[in-house]
Amino acid sequence: MALDVKSPVDDECLEKGVRHLCELGVTRVPRKYVLPAAERPSLGSGAARVQSHLEDLSAGSVAINLPIVDLAELEGPNRENALKSLAAACSEHGFFQLINHGIPDELIGAMIDVSRRFFELPFSERSRYMTSDITAPVRYGTSFNQRNDGVYCWRDFLKLGCHPLRQYLPFWPCSPIDLREAVGSYAKHTRSLFLKLAGGIVESLGISPSSSSSSWGGIMRELQEGSQLLVMNCYPSCPQPELTLGMPPHSDYGFLTLLLQDGVAGLQVQQQGRWVDVQPFKGSFVVNVGDHLEIFSNGKYKSVLHRVVVNSSVSRISAASLHSLPFSSAVRPAPELVDEQHPRMFKDTDFSTFLNYLNSCEAKSKNFLESRKLVS
Repeated sequence: MALDVKSPVDDECLEKGVRHLCELGVTRVPRKYVLPAAERPSLGSGAARVQSHLEDLSAGSVAINLPIVDLAELEGPNRENALKSLAAACSEHGFFQLINHGIPDELIGAMIDVSRRFFELPFSERSRYMTSDITAPVRYGTSFNQRNDGVYCWRDFLKLGCHPLRQYLPFWPCSPIDLREAVGSYAKHTRSLFLKLAGGIVESLGISPSSSSSSWGGIMRELQEGSQLLVMNCYPSCPQPELTLGMPPHSDYGFLTLLLQDGVAGLQVQQQGRWVDVQPFKGSFVVNVGDHLEIFSNGKYKSVLHRVVVNSSVSRISAASLHSLPFSSAVRPAPELVDEQHPRMFKDTDFSTFLNYLNSCEAKSKNFLESRKLVS
């Protein structure tokens, strides 16, 4: 029997996630997912437009044109120009498309495919990995910060700790049977890509890798040993997409995020106070500045608010690879970027401070980063 919003949907049912609700045949969005009117996506957003663009996602003039960074140029004779492009992208937009990244198309396809098949597993299989412990090496869950969310998001996720891989791999799901192999290979490739990109980003801040007195070597050693979290997201088709969000407005906590999308629109970035769509660009990664990089750059590079809208026609799959310093390390502004004209803007910040914040309140917008500021 299909459920609608008038039918009682108990908390236990909601805790099992959006896929479970869809499997029960929900026909209207339960109240727990309905946003206040002022926070709902507008009818002209990607949630509505996606219906007419499923066959040609590049169509339409409403999508933002993110800056394009070519990794091949960053590693070639045009490195200086590529560094300037990277600096402009991180300071002016906080997001960019990365092309010629070197990760094989077959591996990208396998990552999306195995992610989709995991979320298609029976609930009894998926639920083996459900936990409220946000430090668990593997966690299947729903919404954004489920423990504290006042309104739930139309999203289920699988979070996998990835570095060091040998430490986390034994905890990963065994189903689908090829998940460990496909995701493990993808995690190694994205980690290598992140380190190449991070080296360029640090250099683009004017921190020279050739100077023995610069902080380039120190931050790169930290990132080499740093954390990697792979988040596989499922946004099922939604009967009333105008009432809810796949993810609320937020910035990412870490240093950099590399986002892989399946070709279905949904990501939106806030620009000049309004939400604009980021259409999937085949063969590229969407890369965004995280809070840690904003702190390290002393505010020169900005983490930007973004959110996810859903649609009523088709589910969306994405995979976000989040990279930062080791959990035991603190990030602070680079000494080269602090002087009389540019006073230190942020307190030292470590992972335990972030976890305490997550456990104590509903994470919204850039509230955590704002709490770490020294100057306004």
